Amino acid sequence: QVQLVESGGGLVQAGDSLRLSCVVSGTPFSSYAMGWFRQVPGKEREFVAAISRSGGSPYYVDSVKGRFTISRDNAKNTVYLQMNSLKPEDTAVYYCAAVFLGLYRVRTEEREYDYWGQGTQVTVSS
Repeated sequence: QVQLVESGGGLVQAGDSLRLSCVVSGTPFSSYAMGWFRQVPGKEREFVAAISRSGGSPYYVDSVKGRFTISRDNAKNTVYLQMNSLKPEDTAVYYCAAVFLGLYRVRTEEREYDYWGQGTQVTVSS
């Protein structure tokens, strides 16, 4: 059974930092490209960042470029999202997702991902 478990969310002030983690079990982690998405109530889930199986090819939505960094540790079956200079508009439930892909490829569409975590809440106060 494939499981993705996010952690690291919380309540912070604008300008603060958080690091989200997502641990994957039940499948060979290194076979999957990984992504982070976020969702606020009443809106569709939004792509945030993605990283290839190799750890290269990071890709970000424009609104987080220069502030967020996605990384992975294949030895720990974990993908991270370092979020700096947080803004109130970053408030959302953050989800990690996994997609079976070639070594250097990434995906940005929600429908292309195979597995999802349960989400972790990030709240940024002004």
